[in-house]
Amino acid sequence: MVAKGSAGRVLLAYSGGLDTSIILAWLIEQGYDVVAFMADVGQEEDFEAAEKKAYKIGADKFVLADVKREFVERLVFPAVQANCIYEVCIWAKVGVIAFLPSADPSAPDWFLQGVYLLGTSLARPVIARAMMDVVVEEKCGFVAHGCTGKGNDQVRFELAFYALQPTIKVIAPWRDPEFYNRFAGRAALLDYAKEKDIPVFQTAAKPWSTDENLFHISYEAGILEDPDTTPPSDMWKLIKSLQDAPKEPERISITFTKGIPSSLLIHPAGTEAVPSTEGKEITDSVEIFLTLNALARKHGIGRIDIVENRFIGVKSRGCYESPGATILRKAHMDLEGLVLDRNVRALRDSFVTAELSKILYNGYWFSPEREFVQSCLEKSQESVNGRVRISLIQGNVIVEGRKSDTEALYDAKQSSMDELGGFSPTDTTGFIAIESIRLKKWGEARLAHGATVKPESVYATAK
Repeated sequence: MVAKGSAGRVLLAYSGGLDTSIILAWLIEQGYDVVAFMADVGQEEDFEAAEKKAYKIGADKFVLADVKREFVERLVFPAVQANCIYEVCIWAKVGVIAFLPSADPSAPDWFLQGVYLLGTSLARPVIARAMMDVVVEEKCGFVAHGCTGKGNDQVRFELAFYALQPTIKVIAPWRDPEFYNRFAGRAALLDYAKEKDIPVFQTAAKPWSTDENLFHISYEAGILEDPDTTPPSDMWKLIKSLQDAPKEPERISITFTKGIPSSLLIHPAGTEAVPSTEGKEITDSVEIFLTLNALARKHGIGRIDIVENRFIGVKSRGCYESPGATILRKAHMDLEGLVLDRNVRALRDSFVTAELSKILYNGYWFSPEREFVQSCLEKSQESVNGRVRISLIQGNVIVEGRKSDTEALYDAKQSSMDELGGFSPTDTTGFIAIESIRLKKWGEARLAHGATVKPESVYATAK
């Protein structure tokens, strides 16, 4: 209920960190009754301490929503199925074709390359949905967040809010002149926190912001805003450095069912690089992901440091740790090479992967286009069933074998250089004859215009 004389009841996306702690106090100053909301998306967080802090600052109520399973099964696994990644350049033999937020090689003559696995944007839809649940339950007329006015998250959250609750009113302090003029910079926030005795993890000695979930952790702002500044070694929270990672490999097997991880087998220490059914098996979706996280962290897998282009057009530097996701991506892409039809894979890469990655990054998860694209994704993954054997060592995810008992696209005899396997080499003569028709005509035209076979003629480009 809204208290008498209150400006209204507002649900605040609360993290317990610097920004949202200050925003909580500021909203109370503005006369709002504030419900502090936290989502457990697998971050290493002292939720009890955050709750005590929220009440100390003056929150009317604190709500913690455990959405880890929803996050893994509804967001993370579809991203794994699609090999989602942001900002990739598609290369071909003829050069650069296009820039797309896509991923995953699907043919020998072209490939896609990128590094950011969308860990921050992946968590936003599930947090926003849970918040709208609480908005209804707590009868809140407003929702507030601590997203910067230059960042992507303000777009992601607010588009999700409006898609799920079209009449909701949004308070965005970092776009309110009264707020951002008062707190012009992180030093002012820290001073205010000290004045109000609000405990915060961030200090002037470690001036960067973090965002964590079970998929990854991001580091931005502060000293990281200089793209030529090397991140301090004590910044990295999750993953061991390569220097500290074990020098002996650890072997695992991951089974996929319709493109979704359904089993993780951790082989005993000392297991050789051969197929094995020995080891500890994990089948629960959340436990699979958490276990892969632990393994990757131990072996130094999943750190990146990049400059990316935000949706609003600003370039930003981000450092990310995505341990388990890095292993899953490598395993899933490898299995697709064995079981997925070439043309289906090419269409999935050029359309589904590209569009779903863009939808995730830009904040359009709750949209008709996402529903359409995801239906295409699910169809593409019907044959992605099998097991991938992997070795983890010093930052590397090494695939040592793959097998499918149900899909039969790969034929060892047909691929063999030692057997015909039902394939007649003479058939290739006709294939080459057809494929060369246009090239012969092109070559005739070149020669007619005075071209030769000398290097300066062959490698020249049109003027």
